[in-house]
Amino acid sequence: MLEIFARCNSWLSQHMFFVVLSALLFGFTSPLPQAPLLNTIAVVLFAYMTFVTALETNYKSFFHVLTRPWVTLWMLLLIHGVMPLVAWLIGLLFYPQSELTRLGFLIGASVPIGVTSVIWTSITRGDVSQALVAVTADTLISPLLLPVFILLVAGQTVHVYYGQMMMELLLMVTIPSFLGMAVNAWTHGSLAGFTRSAGGFTSKLALFGVILINASAIAPEINWNSSLLKMLLTILFISVSGYYLGYAGSYALKERRRDTVATMVYNVGMRNISFGSVLAVTYFPPAVAIPVTLAMLYQQPLAAVVSYLFHRFDRLSMTKGRTKGRG
Repeated sequence: MLEIFARCNSWLSQHMFFVVLSALLFGFTSPLPQAPLLNTIAVVLFAYMTFVTALETNYKSFFHVLTRPWVTLWMLLLIHGVMPLVAWLIGLLFYPQSELTRLGFLIGASVPIGVTSVIWTSITRGDVSQALVAVTADTLISPLLLPVFILLVAGQTVHVYYGQMMMELLLMVTIPSFLGMAVNAWTHGSLAGFTRSAGGFTSKLALFGVILINASAIAPEINWNSSLLKMLLTILFISVSGYYLGYAGSYALKERRRDTVATMVYNVGMRNISFGSVLAVTYFPPAVAIPVTLAMLYQQPLAAVVSYLFHRFDRLSMTKGRTKGRG
């Protein structure tokens, strides 16, 4: 049975784009009734994904990342220094007469790292410990940085719900991560087979459920018409720029390992769009909230495309290695 799960998990890992796309299509075409229970289910599913991911790491690796904080600090500089500037310049290029739309691009690029970046880092065999530290650090400092940033740019004072963000972090990332590392230590790593078979398979089904619930939540807010085409293309440009910035930024590292590159790509590229959407809707006009919300359309599909590219690169590297070996 475990072999069947392992094969299914391997297949899903190589075809995550279709998993994500089908979840989005189901969410948009068959929206679920909005209820608090769905939010609870999404949190539980995400906590389960994080727990399974953490089974493959340990306390030693996690705390080792804390002894070399420069990678984390470099990512935070790219996220909160470079990426907002990139989004603002792209906004000026395509929307020179619409200040509110440009502000929406800016807010979407300035919110904290998306917690799903940890899951995608695991799927692409990145440095999960590094991703966990970056997400935790960014979630801690964003409630302090974001209000100041918005005040300087937009001249508007906002109150970030720090307690809500911290609770979200604890329930979906921190608690399941430390629990997973504790179980890994207690079992001496004997559950590695579970994470690559039944655990990996069910965690990808959980990701399907999370994307489905999120897509269903934003479906009523989107009016599909021709006027959205320019904005969708602009948001796609900004979203791709975030992933590329993470990749390009990895060249500045002293030790540019493959797992660190994958981690930087996802941490710099992915944002907590749900939080950004709530922030924009609460404090700004709809013209600001629309581009932030629409960014959710690209978040998971682009993550799946990046995963496919990493897997394809790995296969090509293995093929070249065999060819050299025969030569």
